[in-house]
Amino acid sequence: MMLGMWSLLLLWGLATPCQGLLETVGTLARIDKDELGKAIQNSLVGGPILQNVLGTVTSVNQGLLGSGGLLGGGGLLSYGGIFGVVEELSGLKIEELTLPKVSLKLLPGFGVQLSLHTKVGLHGSGTLGGLLQLAAEVNVSSRVALGVSSRGTPTLVLKRCSTLLGHISLLSGLLPAPLFGVVEQTLFKVLPGLLCPMVDSVLGVVNELLGTALSLVPIGALGSVEFTLATLPLISNQYIELDINPIVKSVAGDIIDFPKPPKPIKVPPKDDHTSQVVVPLYLFNTVFGLLQANGALDIDITPELVPSNVPLTTTDLAALVPEALGKLPPGQQLLLLIRVKEAALVTLQNKKATVSIPANIRVLSYRPKGTPEALFELNAVLTLNAQLAPSATKLHLSLSLERLRVKLASSFAHAFDASHLEEWLSDVVRVAYVPKLNVDLDVGIPLPKVLNVNFATAALEIIENAVVLTVAS
Repeated sequence: MMLGMWSLLLLWGLATPCQGLLETVGTLARIDKDELGKAIQNSLVGGPILQNVLGTVTSVNQGLLGSGGLLGGGGLLSYGGIFGVVEELSGLKIEELTLPKVSLKLLPGFGVQLSLHTKVGLHGSGTLGGLLQLAAEVNVSSRVALGVSSRGTPTLVLKRCSTLLGHISLLSGLLPAPLFGVVEQTLFKVLPGLLCPMVDSVLGVVNELLGTALSLVPIGALGSVEFTLATLPLISNQYIELDINPIVKSVAGDIIDFPKPPKPIKVPPKDDHTSQVVVPLYLFNTVFGLLQANGALDIDITPELVPSNVPLTTTDLAALVPEALGKLPPGQQLLLLIRVKEAALVTLQNKKATVSIPANIRVLSYRPKGTPEALFELNAVLTLNAQLAPSATKLHLSLSLERLRVKLASSFAHAFDASHLEEWLSDVVRVAYVPKLNVDLDVGIPLPKVLNVNFATAALEIIENAVVLTVAS
């Protein structure tokens, strides 16, 4: 068997990550070196990369030393050459390449040193016709530079690859001593052409995973978030940092934009063997802006939408503010129209997430077969608590009403103290409006898919103006 070690030097960036400050409003992703190692390991497990190496040797070379091989009939060292005894060997091939073990070291401000450990077996026919089994050691060193694709995604490009052949041992069969040198020279010439393309294939798979981080992600039927790279990737001794700019768009392609925070986000330090995604307040506000632009924050509340224990008639309203009804008789049903014409405001601080929704509430008498009659209008502010929960690729929100404050905007009868309606309106909002909001918010806030890191089990921390998700590698 053969032990191979391939050292890759990934020239990732010439800067180290910022010291705990997110200067932009983008989504910050800190990917631990363990995740990069997993991505490389999985590329070898899940695809045909290792099998392709075996196929290449067998189908193209038909053995390293056989009649169709490099040293076979007509080859450099074939019969009539320096080592005529080579013709006694036939069909020496790489028959076994076990799954490499991946280990790597990040080099701050420079790149990544990667080692792939594997075992390879060479089989063939010996000089006396018996089975010949050889094992060798080899180091394959490559330099890989980080470029940017035409789509603006990070791309690893193989720049240089060379091999250093180590000890060769005979496991079974007979091989005259002079032929050890021949085998060594042959492997030295052949292995770079066989193993370097495999390294390139591994990088190709990893590049596909890096590319998925910067993509167009739908937000249900409302619109989409396009993730783009804001700056060049940065690197520390433990993680790779990507500053990703989220661009929220409506279905029509219009960009939903909001004012940027006045000061940078102070990001907590990352522990070893963990990966982080920092979701900024800006992204929360733009998603709620998308909901408002699509009318998803508006609702018409009819008696059919509320349970029987929540009153929605003029009789119940008269008990609270009789002056609001004028000459309207009791017993008629009510219709509430909630319209949100201004942006909702999300607050992230003190380990708490809240959403403030400014709304206009029109209250009308409701006759199913008649024309509703306007009674009064209110200016309201709904303050809702937001419970946050991550899934594999999204951050989900669930709202509950904390309080509701109203002021009278206009009345078609007499002026009254609108605060007397707050408890009643709160009950109506809880049973009819908040469930609708939670259904609309079920689309979640998309997270960038960096190397397929799964954040479903991530620890969640609410800091000032951001949410930090941390998952163990």
